[in-house]
Amino acid sequence: MFELAAPSALQWLIGVELARYRKEADLSLSELSSACGIGKPKLGHMETGRSTQYPGDIRKILKACNVERENIDRLVLLSSRADDASWVGPWTDVVSDWLRTMVGLESLARREFVFEPIVLPGLLQTEDYARALTNASPRVKSDSAGRLVELRMQRTRLLLKDEPLELHAVLNLQALRLRVGDQDLMNEQYRHLLKLGTLPNITLQVVQPEAGPHAANTGQFMLLDFVDARPIVYIEIQDAAVFVGEPDRVQTYTLSTQNLERVALSPGESATLIESLIT
Repeated sequence: MFELAAPSALQWLIGVELARYRKEADLSLSELSSACGIGKPKLGHMETGRSTQYPGDIRKILKACNVERENIDRLVLLSSRADDASWVGPWTDVVSDWLRTMVGLESLARREFVFEPIVLPGLLQTEDYARALTNASPRVKSDSAGRLVELRMQRTRLLLKDEPLELHAVLNLQALRLRVGDQDLMNEQYRHLLKLGTLPNITLQVVQPEAGPHAANTGQFMLLDFVDARPIVYIEIQDAAVFVGEPDRVQTYTLSTQNLERVALSPGESATLIESLIT
């Protein structure tokens, strides 16, 4: 018997890795079950993160997939790690499953690259900006708005902890010019961006329209890098999200990050532009 539960971000990430290795070994769930001695239903639930992934089971699965010992040890180590995303618990009643997964993965990540063409990334928002943006959304219930702002502010602590998240944010000029609240609020937000931009773990760049087309013309995305797992791409749409884990597709987004870095203003030039917006 095995227990089923809604997956934590850590379980979800381990499941993605298990599924990747099985597919790279060109094994079906039935073939893997025969090779490692674990039942097909349990294997399926381990890949979705709905069944606990015990270290011994992980070793059996990866050995059956002919995975190198170094990568087996890496994933086993990840499975024994405390779930750094457990702090999101108090807000689970006001966030969707996909948002909870994203926040959890972000908490586990070592590095985040985010491109935002329309609004400022959540990690860079002041509380007043976040509140004004949340209150303007027709999809947010009025009795949930305050708690969603609290969650967003809690996320920003990732940038300031002892081993902070490394953030590289590229913004369209439009995101900086979008009027959220009054000018005093925007000035406060601009000053906040300038302050964050001085931190060693944060890089801010702005893309101007004059830069022309670039590789991320399709819109917002986030690329998360981990110490003990391969990268994941997160793409938010109107009322849902897409998580991309296939290596070839992740590589496409990695190339997009490199293109954005080239076409955007340098961090220094970006800071000068942001400062010029303060009135």
